[in-house]
Amino acid sequence: MTFRPERSLTILGIPGSLRHGSFNRALLEAGEELTPPGTTLTVYDHLEEVPLFNQDFEDVAPGGVTRLRNAIRQADALLIATPEYNQSVPGVLKNAIDWLSRSDPTDGIAGKPVAVIGATTGPWGTRLAQTQLRHILVSCQALVLSNPTLYVRNARTVFDQSGLLIDEETKSLLRNVVRALADWTRLMSPSAQIEVPTRTD
Repeated sequence: MTFRPERSLTILGIPGSLRHGSFNRALLEAGEELTPPGTTLTVYDHLEEVPLFNQDFEDVAPGGVTRLRNAIRQADALLIATPEYNQSVPGVLKNAIDWLSRSDPTDGIAGKPVAVIGATTGPWGTRLAQTQLRHILVSCQALVLSNPTLYVRNARTVFDQSGLLIDEETKSLLRNVVRALADWTRLMSPSAQIEVPTRTD
């Protein structure tokens, strides 16, 4: 089979930190400049509007939840950049996923291609948080990209004081993740065009 990507893709970047100067937000912003042709990446800036999950309001979601669902519905894929708090996934990110997992399949993350990356000032590169996040996403039936991975450690040496990604190796790794996510998304798309060779014998 020969895969022929012909449709432009949109990737929604979701930072797992609300901090304005977050390294994970900066990592996604760097990804905006490293997308392959035919692909755009936009960072979602409204996660703070999502309230704590309450099943009493599941059928009539608050505005912040509706806004997130609409953004995800319009995106072809998600790129989540997570910090690691106390060796785990940040509460704000887990809370958003809880809302998304309880929605109509067309509004949530079930069946949505997702890649996970992360940055930290420590030496472990958010490995524990990413492992847990992938487990959560798989349980929500998201289509999680397993490889390549990106664990950014010692983030203060990777970004400058203005939040610009300056490490060339990290740029290369991030570019590989974004490209792989685009390829994975096209492969998983129900509208992907597949050319099947015909038999000649």
